[in-house]
Amino acid sequence: MRLMLVALHRWAGLLMAAFLFVAGLTGAVISWDHEIDEWLNPHLTDARTTGSALSSLELARQIEARHPQVQVSALPMAAEPGHSLAFSVQARVDPATGQLFKPGFNQVFIDPASGEELGRREWGAVWPISKENFVSFLYVLHYSLHLPKFWGIDRWGVWLMGVIALVWTIDCFTGFYLTLPMRRPKKPAAGEARAADGAKAWWQRWKPAWKVRWRGGSYKLNFDLHRAGSLWTWALLFIVAFTAFSLNLYREVFFPAMSLVSDVTPMPFEQRQPAPEEKPVIPRLGYADVLGKVTQEAQRLGWQEPVGELFYAELFGIYGAQFYAPEDEHGSGGVGHRILYIDGVDGRFVGIREPWKGTAADIFVQAQFPVHSGRILGLPGRILISVMGLVVAMLSVTGVVIWLRKRKAYLKSREQQQQVTGPPVLQPTTGAGTPG
Repeated sequence: MRLMLVALHRWAGLLMAAFLFVAGLTGAVISWDHEIDEWLNPHLTDARTTGSALSSLELARQIEARHPQVQVSALPMAAEPGHSLAFSVQARVDPATGQLFKPGFNQVFIDPASGEELGRREWGAVWPISKENFVSFLYVLHYSLHLPKFWGIDRWGVWLMGVIALVWTIDCFTGFYLTLPMRRPKKPAAGEARAADGAKAWWQRWKPAWKVRWRGGSYKLNFDLHRAGSLWTWALLFIVAFTAFSLNLYREVFFPAMSLVSDVTPMPFEQRQPAPEEKPVIPRLGYADVLGKVTQEAQRLGWQEPVGELFYAELFGIYGAQFYAPEDEHGSGGVGHRILYIDGVDGRFVGIREPWKGTAADIFVQAQFPVHSGRILGLPGRILISVMGLVVAMLSVTGVVIWLRKRKAYLKSREQQQQVTGPPVLQPTTGAGTPG
């Protein structure tokens, strides 16, 4: 069995190595996505004037008037002091062609006091890579590799990285098992003392797996970094791997599987199939209507946080309202913000999300992204995840180096053996045909 697990671990590791190396390095960087983005692009993220902020609803109307080929898909209701407002936009359908316009941008940055447009950019653009889209390029690379759309599907990269994460999750147990010392023949039991001595002896045989021989030469150092590094961080590696799988294959695998084994409350997006991109759901309600309805409902529920953002998911026909103060926009710990969902056509409330509320399965689902990003623990969690990204990249490299060195040694040994024994001799055959 051990030989079979060694082979599985080897080939799984080789399959995953390049993907996890990329995911690890990009994950270490995007733990600080907003901070790096603000450092690189102050001309977009910093406000230029002071004074009372204009209405976000009016600013959204102005954006759509200036750029009729787009519609605002998410509008922040307030900005942190000294910061701009970042509006997300979606391309409209060109009535002449029935296809989406190609505006070349999906974010518009507005000075909240003057209403001046500070700039536009394509978040997640593949090329050209500039300081304006550098962080978002890494973000999309992290979970989808920027694989292009074909056969009408744009999720190939998301699915691929989800499968890699699933293999990684399983391989966590295979790799852990292979660090355990091999079993020795059992001796006749002699009471509790003998059992204690046996446990102590077993630990002494396993103990070296947790150590790194810094002065043992390059091969031993590389091997120990791979084995000990994975042991010391095993729990975190498993958590990162599992949450990566759950996020990338959420709709396809994770949510259906959770629904089979536990009582999980579906959100509106799990209850509807998305419309084609060229045929989005046209809402009858505007953002002003939604703001009035969600404000009243939040007061009825006793929520204290203000509306932080309104968004419209046009492929589902659903408005959402997130409730948070401006300084908490990017999450300061926990499992996210309160959200109310409204049907964009008939104005019905179709869902509610409250952090840390619901069934155990609901809370487990809520925690997937905050755990994966480390934001559930605030700043310490983000530091930890950033370090883990470097660990994942290191384990990918050391695993490949181990395989290359063992393969080189195997080929050299086989070559030496052939030099001693000579090449295999073909035996003559009788009758027609070639030697078998």
